[in-house]
Parts: sequence; C-alpha cells; structure tokens
Amino acid sequence: MRPLQRADAVAFLPTLSDEEQCLYLSREKFASEEELWGWLADTTWPGLTWIATETNGARAGQALARLVAVPRVPQDPAGPVFEIGYITVMDRQGEGIAKECARALIAHLFKEGARKLTAEVDTRNTASVNLLETLGFTREAHYREHDSTHIGLCDIYWYGLLAREWQG
Repeated sequence: MRPLQRADAVAFLPTLSDEEQCLYLSREKFASEEELWGWLADTTWPGLTWIATETNGARAGQALARLVAVPRVPQDPAGPVFEIGYITVMDRQGEGIAKECARALIAHLFKEGARKLTAEVDTRNTASVNLLETLGFTREAHYREHDSTHIGLCDIYWYGLLAREWQG
C-alpha cells in the first residue's frame, strides 16, 4: 500500500461516478475527476488514507482499493480508536482485494497500538457486512434511521473489533 496520489482520482472515477457503486456512501456520485480529487485530497479531513495497488504484470502500480482510518476525537486515554473504511475499484470487486487489504490495515493499526477499530455500514450493504464479520468484527449496535444521505434516511450497523480479539 502507498500514499494517495493525484492519478488515483482517475483510477477511482469510474467507481465513484457510478450511481450503483455510490449507493451506500454518505454522498451522491462524483460528477468529475476534479470534484473527486477535491474530496480524496481534502486537507481538513482528519483521516489517514492508503491506496492498495496491483503488484504484478502490466497493471503493476494500478490503484485497486482505498483504505482509510479516522481517529476518534478526542483521543481515548486507554488507547487509540479508529474507524476504518474501504472501497475497491468496481472492475476488481469480488476478487478478495478488500478482505486482503482490510486485514493488512487492521494488523497495521493494532501493531501501531490501536486499542479498538470500528466501522459503520449501511444495513443493506451486505458485501461490507459480510466482510466485517469475516474479519472478526462484532456488531455492537443497529441504529435506525441514523444517517441522512442522498438516498434518504438509512439504518446503520456499528461494528467493533478489540485488539485483544484480533486473530490476524
């Protein structure tokens, strides 16, 4: 994984300009590469971003997924807590990329001292629900009509994973 680069807006635009792919985002699809880059590179956003890239063949270096970790504010004196997120480019979904990369991100965050990781997911996003549960996250809450998004009020599940529970 590597840091975000300007060319990543080009790689993610087909996915993040697709209405179906953006169904569970908090905002509607992106209209342009410039708009997407402004969102990806927002310097006021407090999170950390990693880009997973292809390592083999002619597609080496191509962006495959974006992974994020947002620290909880204020910081917990018992140890850092991060909310994680992920998205895989649509032409590579279903290949296990999100699982492999999320597993690497989780291991990294716990190795760096995180006490707990959380994830918020729309209850209808079965792919993400299944991934979180496969990774060992526990559903801690079901918030009804919790988020107001471009598709209306959404129920969300809140997941958590403690460092001591991580099976790596």
